[in-house]
Order: sequence, then C-alpha cells, then structure tokens
Amino acid sequence: MTDAAAPKKPQKNTAVDLLAGGTAGLFEALCCHPLDTIKVRMQLYRRTSANAGVKPPGFIKTGVSIAAKETPMALYKGLGAVVIGIVPKMGIRFSSYEFYKRQLADKEGKNSTLTTFISGVGAGVTEACLVVNPMEVVKIRLQAQHHSMSDPLDIPKYRNALHAGYLIVREEGFKTLYRGVTLTAARQATNQGVNFTVYSKIKERLQEYQQLEVLPSWQTSLVGLLSGALGPLSNAPLDTIKTRMQRETGVTNESGVARIARISKRLIQEEGMRALYKGITPRIMRVAPGQAVTFTVYELMKDVLVKLPIIGNEDSQELVIE
Repeated sequence: MTDAAAPKKPQKNTAVDLLAGGTAGLFEALCCHPLDTIKVRMQLYRRTSANAGVKPPGFIKTGVSIAAKETPMALYKGLGAVVIGIVPKMGIRFSSYEFYKRQLADKEGKNSTLTTFISGVGAGVTEACLVVNPMEVVKIRLQAQHHSMSDPLDIPKYRNALHAGYLIVREEGFKTLYRGVTLTAARQATNQGVNFTVYSKIKERLQEYQQLEVLPSWQTSLVGLLSGALGPLSNAPLDTIKTRMQRETGVTNESGVARIARISKRLIQEEGMRALYKGITPRIMRVAPGQAVTFTVYELMKDVLVKLPIIGNEDSQELVIE
C-alpha cells in the first residue's frame, strides 16, 4: 500500500483526556488530600516566644493532632475546592501541553527533551493562572481553620469551598484569589516541566528496551512515582512562601514582590533556612503516590473511554498528570 493510500489516523478527541484526567485527579485527591492538609499546617506553624524552645511537630504528630482535636474528617478540609477545580485543571493542563508541544515540534512532528520541558512549563503556568491559584487560596483558608468538626457550636468562618470563595471576594476583593499567583505559576511550571520530561523520557527508554508500545500499569505507576517526587524537591521554598502568603487575610496595597520579600525575610529570620522546606515530607508523600494513583486510574479510564461511541477513538495518547 502506498503512503497516499494509507489510512488516515483519526484525530484524538480531547474529551477522552478531559474525562479520564478529571476522574484520575478526583481519585488522587480523595487518596492523598489528608497529606496536603498536614503539609499546609506544617508550613503555617510559626515559632513564637511561647514555643521558641520547642521543636516543630513532624508530619505524623501534626496529622495525629489534627485528627485528635478536630476529628479525622478535618484532614479533608479544603477538599471541596480541589474537587471543584480538578476537571478544568486537568483539561487545561492536557490541552495546553499538547498545544505548546505542537507549536515547538520539529518538521517531523517530534519533540526534543528541551521542547518537552518548555511545553510542560507552559502548561503549568497556564493552569496556575486559570484554575490552580484561586482554588489554592480557598483550599488553604479552609485547611488553616482550627475547629472541631464534631462540635456543632464550633462554627468556622468558612463553611465550605463555595462559602469561602464568596467571603474572600466580598471582604477582600476578587484579586485576593490571585494572591501569590507568581509563586503558584513558578511552582506549577517547575512541577509540570519536570513531570512531563522525566515521565516521557523514562517511558521512551522502557518502551525501547522492552520493545513494547504500551507499558504495564505497574511500570507506569513507578515512573509516575519517580517523576512526582522530583517536582516538590525542585520548588519547596516557593510552595512554603506561597502558602504563608495565601493564608494572610485582609486588604492591602502592598505589592506582590514586597509581600514575597517580607514573608521570606521574616520566615528566615525567625525560623532559619530550613523553614523554607517545611512540609516537604508530606508533600512528597502526597505528590509521588498521587502520580502513581493518577496514572493508573487515567490509563484504566482511557481504555474504557476510547471504546465508547462519539467521544472515543483508538488514537488517544498517553499524557502526564500531577
């Protein structure tokens, strides 16, 4: 058969990536959100004169304390904000990554390690600006509340994600939802740049070595575990400063750069350079297995969706998820 007569491959339907990615993100959030809450509490822990000689609690002690004082369900504070944003976040990540990759591909449609990294960075910045930052401001406000969910008289300021978003906009203005967006964009850019690059290159090597078109799910999970662990290590200080910045309430005319400088200076002066890596253990423990969960669910959902009429086809491509 000549090239001219060769059958044309069907175009990949983005609905497959959107639905499979959204479902995978939901499962990842349900499995790993408690570790994110512990990470946020660790990052918000502040040394004072009263506890100057006390060693900051580790992630196990922090988690046990939250569960004991506020009930185990408190570990899921802010989950609503994550769930609300997970589908558009994944959809934007996949579609923007594919767009940037197409723009940067060579004449043969192939991407180098550098263009893969740049495409991942672009996807991270795009999702951060459109979805992630507002979602995280709401999530962190909910996670920062110290209240018992078993005591009906202990009424928190923010009752749920929608209520928190409404109050933040009403009391502090819409721009508060974009507080720390520069740091969020930098964090997501490094996360996605590292994740896409490490995942795609290790996957290519494994496929070449084993002469396989599709890797077994356990290998996909291991590759996702590794790529997920590298992102937090590359941007932990940014994440800690961002969390402190988004936790602050009230209206201010202070610029973003001035706020970042103030928070960074105070954090280092009061608690030392190590404080920039607060919460790194639960963050890695959340993101790394979260990658494994996400890839596994994504592949299973994709296999189902590509066989469905209208939205499915047999040309779906494997993509990276955080």
